[in-house]
Amino acid sequence: MYGQNPAHHPGNPGIVHKAQSLIGRNVGISFTNGQGVSGVICGVRHNEIYVLQYLYQKQFATFHYPVSGIQDIHPFPPCQQSGGHSHGHGQGPYY
Repeated sequence: MYGQNPAHHPGNPGIVHKAQSLIGRNVGISFTNGQGVSGVICGVRHNEIYVLQYLYQKQFATFHYPVSGIQDIHPFPPCQQSGGHSHGHGQGPYY
């Protein structure tokens, strides 16, 4: 459905290659306008990256973003062990 487009990608071939290598993975995407989103990359097609994002309750939606507006893509890091204590609190920012 969101297969790779074999055509030349004039926008940003580095981002296209990175996105293709991260299909099916949880990622954070930073845009050139300073905003960002997180989700699962579903595919790259027609110079756009398709990302499955959570909306609310049981609803998810696939959004597509032009490669030209993407600054970088970052795969999610693995979770850190909290020493066996789970109190439902976030672990804070991950740097």
